[in-house]
Amino acid sequence: MAKLENLKTNLSLPYAKIHPSIDPEADPNSYSLEKFRLYETRARYYLIGSDRNKKFFRVLKIDRSEPSDLNISEDPVLYSPQEIKNLLQRIAEGNRATGGLNFVAKVFGIVGCIKFLESYYLILVTKRQQIGSICGHAIYSIDESQLITVPHVSVQSDIAHSKTELRYKKLLSSVDLTKDFFYSYTYPIMQSLQKNVLAMGEERMPYDNIFVWNAYLTQAIRSRCSNTIWTIALVHGHFKQIRLSIFGRDFSVTLVSRRSRHFAGT
Repeated sequence: MAKLENLKTNLSLPYAKIHPSIDPEADPNSYSLEKFRLYETRARYYLIGSDRNKKFFRVLKIDRSEPSDLNISEDPVLYSPQEIKNLLQRIAEGNRATGGLNFVAKVFGIVGCIKFLESYYLILVTKRQQIGSICGHAIYSIDESQLITVPHVSVQSDIAHSKTELRYKKLLSSVDLTKDFFYSYTYPIMQSLQKNVLAMGEERMPYDNIFVWNAYLTQAIRSRCSNTIWTIALVHGHFKQIRLSIFGRDFSVTLVSRRSRHFAGT
């Protein structure tokens, strides 16, 4: 009985360092970014990330002047809603001569980045759907994704528009992220419930887990930012959750299957 009570207590605790903090300024590494807006100028992309309630914001800058390199810098400042609005206005004013600041897309996370012959591409989640929850942590599937070319068209060579490059892009687009993929911003769904209970206090999502499908795709961003708040850890498999009621008592039954990225099977 004591063990059962202890398990219930552990499950009710927030997942430290991964679960959003009540006071992000006290610990700037203890929150998750769940909503993003992508803007562009001729020289850069600006990815504005916020927490679920849009109380604070972070900025990721992606250089567009290099045809074949990925240059990413993370602004260390934690912005308020008014401060981020002022920042975007200043960026727009500073780039007025070259086309200003333009909104590109509403985003819910970065699946990763990839390079074929020359240019880097960003794979972004543009629509999501909540398919369940575990211990209060929302689990999502992808409804729509988008491939964004990082370099500005003016710096790209003919290689970026070659038949081979287009063929590789077509092969990538054949991977349907809207089927059999799921993720969570705040819960390590790639691990078992038992392991998550025992691993309280982990500082970031365990991307080295064999069930994280996009570990390689996100490596460049994670290494440059030294965190995992900009990317999502996708799991390939199946997630199903249903609500049942027996003798007036409601409960959920959850089925989770995961496919290893090392042993994909058939």
